[in-house]
Amino acid sequence: MQRERVFNFGAGPGTLPLAVLQQAQRELVALPGVGASPLEVSHRGTWFRDVIDRAEEDLRALLDVPPSHHVVFCQGGATMQFSMVALNVVAEGTPDFVVTGSWGTKAVAEAERLGGAHVAWTGEGDGFRRVPSSKELAEALSADASYAHVTTNETIQGVAFAHTPVVPDGLRLVADASSDFLSRPVDVSRYAVLYAGAQKNAGPAGVTIAIVADDVVKDVPDDLPTMLDYRTYVEHGSLYNTPPVFAIYVVGLVARWLRDDVGGLDAMLERNRAKASLLYDVLDGAPAFFRGHAEPGSRSLMNVTFRLPSDELEERFVDEAAAGGMTELKGHRSVGGIRASIYNAMPVEGVRALAAFMREFRDRYAD
Repeated sequence: MQRERVFNFGAGPGTLPLAVLQQAQRELVALPGVGASPLEVSHRGTWFRDVIDRAEEDLRALLDVPPSHHVVFCQGGATMQFSMVALNVVAEGTPDFVVTGSWGTKAVAEAERLGGAHVAWTGEGDGFRRVPSSKELAEALSADASYAHVTTNETIQGVAFAHTPVVPDGLRLVADASSDFLSRPVDVSRYAVLYAGAQKNAGPAGVTIAIVADDVVKDVPDDLPTMLDYRTYVEHGSLYNTPPVFAIYVVGLVARWLRDDVGGLDAMLERNRAKASLLYDVLDGAPAFFRGHAEPGSRSLMNVTFRLPSDELEERFVDEAAAGGMTELKGHRSVGGIRASIYNAMPVEGVRALAAFMREFRDRYAD
């Protein structure tokens, strides 16, 4: 009998926890005690104010967000944050960018539109196969840059920082954490801004979570457009205009799932390491057939990327996997190949099924 739900390895929107989907399904038509759908309720009403406050509280607890940092809910995805950061995080000097893949490249382009950007380090020459070492970062970053921007996990190339990058003392650190947000513990206190589109690990598309240091907020220029000013979100509790109510509601459900069902981010990290090792073990066991993209020390726990011996075999792999209930494995259109996104909510059963399929596929098609 075919599974009612496939194993969705899509890079985003990514799979959501089944328990979260089931609760949202139960409450979709009429919320208990409210009598209306979460798609219909007023963002000014008591129910949603409780939801957004609880979502922030749970995110703070999961990430141990210090009182020095604000948690706000924006729209526009990471792409809008590229511009917001360039407009809000102001200081003498030009921002340094550490470019480890496609999204870091896009962040640079937006900053260049708004005053300039300096690419302090890039992995482009090696095909974006790794992140820089601590020594390379120390040599590349400038203490007098206005800030240093990193992408913690590159969704397309499948490379990631295993730990928070170390930057010179006094240099503000900014990170696009869209595709590994809530997948592991993070020392939030080390960031001036940490932002993430929710649609990988934290919820559905439509809401972006930004964690912003108070000293950044205090230095925001006075002439910014209202919705591109972090102060608007801080001062109005992310309720200046109508926020993405349903998306924030689901983020709250995901945060509680991580807290109550998973046991927090330390436990989530262990799950994610175990899942990723199932696939990387297959790659390492047949390197002539499965050519992993990322260097071992820079491998993502969220997006496992690899190539097969030919384009024809890659197409066959995607088609046969889909027929077996494993979907969205085609690599990004800009790089091709295969990409398995194994975010928090991907059950280990799905990863085991994919690993078994990979071995069986290799046995059938390897020369």
